[in-house]
Amino acid sequence: MMFPALRRPLVAAALLLGLLLAARPALADAGFDRWLAAQWPAAQAMGISRATFERETKGLEPDYSLPDLAIPGKPRKPDGQAEFVQTPAAYVSDKAIGQLAARGRKLASQYRAELSAIEKRFGVPGSVLLAIWARETAYGGAKLSHDALTVLATQAYVGRRKDEFQGEFLAALKILDEGHVARAQMKSSWAGAMGHTQFLPTGYLKYGVDLDGDGTANIWSSVPEALAATASLLKEKGWRAGKRWAYEITVPSGFDCTLAEPGYTLSIGDWLQRGVKVADGRRIPASALKDEASIIMPAGPYGPVFLTPANYFALKSYNFADLYVLYVGHLADRIEDDKPFAQGWKDISLVKTRDLEFMQKELARRGLYADKIDGKAGMLTRSALGAYQKANGLTLDCWPDAQVLEHMKRGG
Repeated sequence: MMFPALRRPLVAAALLLGLLLAARPALADAGFDRWLAAQWPAAQAMGISRATFERETKGLEPDYSLPDLAIPGKPRKPDGQAEFVQTPAAYVSDKAIGQLAARGRKLASQYRAELSAIEKRFGVPGSVLLAIWARETAYGGAKLSHDALTVLATQAYVGRRKDEFQGEFLAALKILDEGHVARAQMKSSWAGAMGHTQFLPTGYLKYGVDLDGDGTANIWSSVPEALAATASLLKEKGWRAGKRWAYEITVPSGFDCTLAEPGYTLSIGDWLQRGVKVADGRRIPASALKDEASIIMPAGPYGPVFLTPANYFALKSYNFADLYVLYVGHLADRIEDDKPFAQGWKDISLVKTRDLEFMQKELARRGLYADKIDGKAGMLTRSALGAYQKANGLTLDCWPDAQVLEHMKRGG
């Protein structure tokens, strides 16, 4: 039994602790309010009116439930992008691609005149633009439920890329100040991307296209203007009119998969002379034979292989993941001609992200890898794994599987 004299101090301490814990969010938000007020000079320098700044920031609060934040004392909530946590076969699902391609053909007919005008102006085929629209928001069907300004302010305040998102937050205020969209309609993904084809605010301000002359590039409710903005970006990033995004190929027996990375390029004609063959029945025009290209093997030797010229890398400017580009490019092809890949995907699995991070660190320690330690099996990681396999007499497939992981854990 506890004596009353001892109980009273404990009760008081418990009440004090409760008050302190309850006050923590308020203290954190007070810090946010100070941060918010400190954005005014930069906003003013961009020409944003004081009235807009005060109206749009009044009552603004951070959303600490978002992924990819760096809150002291709390583990980072990963974003879980499908491009990095799914196998190629799962990500580029033939069933899903087939369904989206069927819908895409109907939309291509519906927007035929607009897509033709956009291609004439920017050089990007309508099928590619439709495929990006499909991947980004399922042809506008995805519900973007986040308030864009809240997302961008939160990421700028406690995100992992604060400086980048500070610029995006200010650009969002600029969009509102110029009256391009009402705050209620400025919805976004958890990462702040907006509209049918998912533009961050700085991208909108740079690449937005006003097709109807009303003074606004409406990526939120105008499909043609959203697609035109995407075409504008791709042209700026090096899209070459009349050229393909990639060719599905077969490589000669014994091909060294460590060469399947963007830094190793030859002309398409030289690749053909080295035994590379087009696998999908397409004809490579003579005008393309001098174009530089690299090879990618998204699943090592366990799936389709591709010859990737400049337009492949223009698509990567939209999303850096190779599987994203593969998805968009293949869907664009299927909208035009509904044929699956010439080579199917074999049954393979991915190691866990933390295991892949361990592998990258081990590869870096051995001088085989000099890129980011991010737990993602990109082309440079796979090429480095191939170099490790060659150095240790393992089967050469440039794929991060359990066998290579176990070999590294045993000390190589």
